Amino acid sequence: MVNEALAEAESRMKGAVRSLEEDLASIRTGRASPALVERLAVDYYGTPTPLMQLATISAPEPRLLTIRPFDASTLKEIARTIQASDLGLTPNNDGKIIRLNIPALTEERRLELVRLVRSRCEDARVAVRNVRRDIQNTLREFERDKDISEDELKRGEAELQKTTDRHIESINETGQRKEAEVLEV
Repeated sequence: MVNEALAEAESRMKGAVRSLEEDLASIRTGRASPALVERLAVDYYGTPTPLMQLATISAPEPRLLTIRPFDASTLKEIARTIQASDLGLTPNNDGKIIRLNIPALTEERRLELVRLVRSRCEDARVAVRNVRRDIQNTLREFERDKDISEDELKRGEAELQKTTDRHIESINETGQRKEAEVLEV
């Protein structure tokens, strides 16, 4: 029972870290990265669809992204979605392909992005701590119902804390890497 609860904690905490990594990939740095736009939800025949399912996204140059839709009729909708997003990018549409020039970031914008990275990292840490709290409650319930002994509860809680610390450290490292990337000129 304890091992199953700990396995669930591990899997949910990994999910929080993975979610943070995907989230941070969409934060713009000075370099062009397909991750910047691939999750944008484009209205495709009434269904919000991730851009990566509608087009080939590539970064042929450090400050340029190209988006080549599989279906040319979606070009205008893709351009509209990019324009409406909070990325601050203006799409250039030539009828076949969309080009996105990634301008260099100002110092002020870099600091804003660092604040955003820190905020997202804190949200991920809170998510990991919430998982820890849920699993701790589950373990204590097992002990109350006499399914596990007090010793097993203590061992389980100690193991849970190690797992939590490991994932929070991973979140901190991910955040520091992204901050360094954002501040790189």
